[in-house]
Amino acid sequence: MPQEYHFVPESGGVRLDRLISSKYPELSRTYVQKLIKDGHITVNSQAAKTSYIAIAGDRVDITIPPPPPSPLAAEQLPLSIIYEDADIIIIDKPAGLTVHPAPGNPEHTLVNAILAHFPELAEISDSNRPGIVHRLDKDTSGLILVAKNRAAQLNITNQFKARSVVKLYQSLVKGRLTPERGIIEATMGRDPHDRKKMAIVSRGRESSTEYRVLKYIGGYTLVELKLNTGRTHQIRVHLAAIGYPVVGDATYGVRSPYLSRQFLHAWRLGIKLPSTGEYKEFTAELPPDLTTTLKAVEQE
Repeated sequence: MPQEYHFVPESGGVRLDRLISSKYPELSRTYVQKLIKDGHITVNSQAAKTSYIAIAGDRVDITIPPPPPSPLAAEQLPLSIIYEDADIIIIDKPAGLTVHPAPGNPEHTLVNAILAHFPELAEISDSNRPGIVHRLDKDTSGLILVAKNRAAQLNITNQFKARSVVKLYQSLVKGRLTPERGIIEATMGRDPHDRKKMAIVSRGRESSTEYRVLKYIGGYTLVELKLNTGRTHQIRVHLAAIGYPVVGDATYGVRSPYLSRQFLHAWRLGIKLPSTGEYKEFTAELPPDLTTTLKAVEQE
């Protein structure tokens, strides 16, 4: 069944799309513009325009059409849920699990698993990424957040845009990283020689990673990293660029006899809960394959 909203503004002078998205935060401005374009919003029973300036006393009617049948299949895959409330789910994603379907990889993803546990998520988006507000590489383990409704999705998305979300990773790199604290800043974009890879390029987008050495282990360094921006493969590219490549990273780093994927784990995540505004942090300890690698390196 379609969902309906009706209201009469007490004052005017605001564009229709802005007025609606401010009154109903769960409806993003982009989504409202699409509803207007598709004829699902009327003013005084007449077809509306996005640029219409509302007048006090106008009757605004909004009809939210039911989402089309989801092309995504729910799959009963195990999930390690760290936290859940009415708005969000925080999951400790294992390495080897892709976050969302893509060409050539339509199933066996985190999204497929989430839909089996929370089928209502299919209703908050018509894309193949319902509830997904950020991502982790397939072979990166650790914490990932999923929104359970439109309002929460918009809230978390805005926190990411404001760079107020705390995302901390742990990585093992080749070499003794010095100095023990620092920040890596560069412009990143597609590698001009290999479009499947990212690189430091002169006309890329700004990127920033802070790091702190946790422990020196022989010729390796266990390091904590904080993302200030969220570029694709950012940590792996940054560390390789300064000469301390990620252990096990076959694309940008160095292969390891102990590990079949990159040593990169999203271990801490801090956000403001959408329902209360309370800041809360969540943690996920290193998984067994990474702790085993650390022990092996210590014994070298």
